Amino acid sequence: MPFGCGLFTILVRKRLALKKLSRKEREFQMHRREILEAALDLFSEKGFHNVTMQEIAKESEFAVGTLYKFFANKEELYKALVLEKSKEFHPTLLKALGKGKDEIGCIRAYLEAHIRVFMDNLKFVRLYLAETRGARFNIGAGLDEELEKKHKEILSKLSDVFKRGIRKKLFENFDPYLLARALEGIIHAFLFQHVDDPEGHPFDADLVMKLFFERIVKIDTQK
Repeated sequence: MPFGCGLFTILVRKRLALKKLSRKEREFQMHRREILEAALDLFSEKGFHNVTMQEIAKESEFAVGTLYKFFANKEELYKALVLEKSKEFHPTLLKALGKGKDEIGCIRAYLEAHIRVFMDNLKFVRLYLAETRGARFNIGAGLDEELEKKHKEILSKLSDVFKRGIRKKLFENFDPYLLARALEGIIHAFLFQHVDDPEGHPFDADLVMKLFFERIVKIDTQK
C-alpha cells in the first residue's frame, strides 16, 4: 500500500472516531489539535525553551487561560505533541520492516518509509531526532521512557532483519544490533543535513544503501 494511503487511512479512522463523540467532545479535540499544531510551528522554529505559553496562545488564537484547560503547563503540551506525532511514525516504520522479498529489500523499504514519513513532517523532524538521539530537553522521565520503548521496538525489529540476513550469508557476521544502530545513525545524519540544507544535501534510499552496503575505500588498507 502506498505511504499516502496509510496516512489517509489514519485520517479516516480519526474522523470516524470523532463522529462517535458528542459535539462538545469533538470541539474539545479540535481545539486541542489546533493548539498542538500552533505549538509545533513555534517549537520547530524557535526551540522548546524559547517558546512561552503566551506565544502559543497567540499563535493558536486562544486565550492563555484556555490553553491551561487542555495542558497543565508547557512541558505537558510538549510531551503530548511529541508522543502523538511519534505514534504516527512508529507503526509505519515497523510495517515497512516486514516488506521486501529478502532482508535487503526489507531494509530498503524501511529506508524509503523513513525518508517519506520525515519529509512529510519536516517541522517535527528536529524535535523527533533530538529526542531519539539523546539531546533531551530535560522535561521529565515520562516522555523519555515512552519514546525509548518505541525506539527500542524499532531497533529490535531492524536487528532481527540483520540477524536473518547474517544467517543467510547476505551480510557479514557483525553484531545485528550494532548494524541497526549504525544504519539509524546514517539515516539521521543525512536527515539533519537535508533539513539544514535541502539543495546542498539531497538524499534518497539509493544513496544510503550505497554508503551502508558498498565499500567506499578505494585503497588497500592492509598494505
